[in-house]
Amino acid sequence: MKAIQIQETGGPEVLKLVELPVPEPGPGQLLIRVAATGVNFIDIYVREGRYKAPLPLVPGQESAGTVERVGPGVEGFAVGDRVATTAAIGAYAEYALTPAAMTVKVPSGLDLKTAAAVLLQGMTAHYLAYGTWMLEPGETALVHAAAGGVGLLLTQMASAIGARVIATVSTHEKAELARAAGAHEVILYTEADFEAETKRLTNGRGVDVVYDSVGKTTFEKSLNCLRPRGLLALFGGSSGAVPPFDLIQLSTRGSLFVTRPTLKDYIATRAELEERANAVFNGVLYGTLRVRCEHTYSLAEAAQAQIDIAGRKTTGKLVLIP
Repeated sequence: MKAIQIQETGGPEVLKLVELPVPEPGPGQLLIRVAATGVNFIDIYVREGRYKAPLPLVPGQESAGTVERVGPGVEGFAVGDRVATTAAIGAYAEYALTPAAMTVKVPSGLDLKTAAAVLLQGMTAHYLAYGTWMLEPGETALVHAAAGGVGLLLTQMASAIGARVIATVSTHEKAELARAAGAHEVILYTEADFEAETKRLTNGRGVDVVYDSVGKTTFEKSLNCLRPRGLLALFGGSSGAVPPFDLIQLSTRGSLFVTRPTLKDYIATRAELEERANAVFNGVLYGTLRVRCEHTYSLAEAAQAQIDIAGRKTTGKLVLIP
């Protein structure tokens, strides 16, 4: 099978297209024929070595396809089932293994490309809005990178709940996308200071919650945008890791809360996984959640896909098609 392999950590150039044997599913695993693979920032962190993993490896964890083989001890799945997962082992390939316990069936009526495009980012948006901070009508949320994959989905969910969404984006084109997703106000951080604008838009009160996937370049100002006892949910670091931080500052700025959540802890049980996945899939099927997936790449273009997402040249979701 064709696959992208990393033999050493580094820049996009370490992503090599190679031929590898089709893997055999072990106990509790499924082998899926990949229809589409989601490209995510965590793939870049693995490639760079920020997230440690044994080498060589085939990157990628979000995938949708059809079950090709069923490993020993697996129940509830059969060859030919349409499935999706955020726990694939080596999803940048024509075939990938996945733990059956972390795999969900794709409902009829939803194509596999869309399933691969929405599952990880959709469930991330879902836990942020319904778990990390239980958004309520009338509350105000600041959403960074609101025209990105998670940002667009999170903005839609928060707006549907009845929260006021203040979005930050880099261009006027992205501002229109954020507004179409339900953002009430949009700040172009390339033209205005988002901290000052947020304080102006909230009459100095600050927001209830900041959803920050950017990290290093936004962290300090994100804290300053919070009202007393507000929460900063730092769920990514596209600009780099946040430097060491003295926790006493949380008290001096108003008894603030900071969390660094990750999806795996919000789908830790089968019930949680199915609840979040079904909420996302049903939202797409019934039209309450719109997925923007206009950027598709072949496996051979995996490096370019990672360059594009890291450079913030794209909006919505990027997928690889084997």
